[in-house]
Amino acid sequence: MNTVLFDLDGTLLPMDQDEFVKAYFKELAAKGISLDYEPKKMVQAVLDGFEAMVRNDGTATNEELFWETFKEDFGSDVHSHVSEFERFYANEYRRVKNVVHPTPLAGQYIKILRSKGYRIILATNPVFPRVAILERIRWAGMDPGDFDLITTYEDFHFAKPNLAYYQEIIDKMGREPQDCIMIGNDVQEDMCAASLGMDTFLVTDDLINTTGEDISCYTRGDRTALLDFINELPVVDQNFKELTQEA
Repeated sequence: MNTVLFDLDGTLLPMDQDEFVKAYFKELAAKGISLDYEPKKMVQAVLDGFEAMVRNDGTATNEELFWETFKEDFGSDVHSHVSEFERFYANEYRRVKNVVHPTPLAGQYIKILRSKGYRIILATNPVFPRVAILERIRWAGMDPGDFDLITTYEDFHFAKPNLAYYQEIIDKMGREPQDCIMIGNDVQEDMCAASLGMDTFLVTDDLINTTGEDISCYTRGDRTALLDFINELPVVDQNFKELTQEA
């Protein structure tokens, strides 16, 4: 194993998902009003866009599919507001930071893994633009440069829990499933990576298990236990490190 995939929300960035969604849509609705959108209609359009990205069959990027879906509700002129939404994520969106609870453990995970030679992927669900995801990385007390790959809606054609999302990461990184471990707090969206042959670690703080799945089969523990797990990981094989440096 030489590559670690981290979920963001609820894993590297502790949060109550319901509180986050409520705060996010409150700010989004306010932005919609400023753009003369009917707020409830706009929020529903965003939800429809999220659902479309989850169903994405790979024929378009998630970004393309989101805006195509949004356009169905608001007409072709919606693209004139794309830049306004980007400004939203760079400005008003920052108020949502009040409902998250960053932990210094996140930075420790990265530092230890880097020292051992691992490649690190931010495998957050790519249903947000890059500007929004970079903002949440900073909320978590980390830097975008900490990651070898960050999955965003501009670059990805699938979303969790579609296994094709994880395959797209593997393909982009030139890895095999057995090279990777997926670390996350959502049983359905993160642990499904095991079906491809990845190792997994289920973070039980902020656990999400919407179907009540039996989790006894997963290596698991709270964030402190994850730190212990990462400390016990071996240094990446030197031959692998040399090969990646030559590439």
